Amino acid sequence: MLYTMEIYKTDRRLKAGERLCGKYEYDRPDLDAMQREVRELDSLYPAAQGYRFEIHETMVTRENLLTGQEFQERYDRPYHCSPASESYWSS
Repeated sequence: MLYTMEIYKTDRRLKAGERLCGKYEYDRPDLDAMQREVRELDSLYPAAQGYRFEIHETMVTRENLLTGQEFQERYDRPYHCSPASESYWSS
C-alpha cells in the first residue's frame, strides 16, 4: 500500500506556525510498518526541536459527483480539481 509521510517543523514566522520540510512516498505493507519507519526517523527529526510527522494513505477513494462512480485520487489533490466536487464541474 502506498503511504505519504509529511514532515513539518515549527516556524513562528509563518501564519500557520509551521512549515513543510518534505513529503515522501513509501510502499509499505501496512500502517504499522509505516509507523516503524517514523520511529526510525525520530532521532533525525526530534519532536523536542519542533518536528512532527503526518502519515496519509496516498490514494483515496472518492465518488464522481456526476456519474456516481467511485475513483481513486491522491489525498492532497485540491478540492476544486477533483471530479468529486461541484466546483470542478461548474467551471
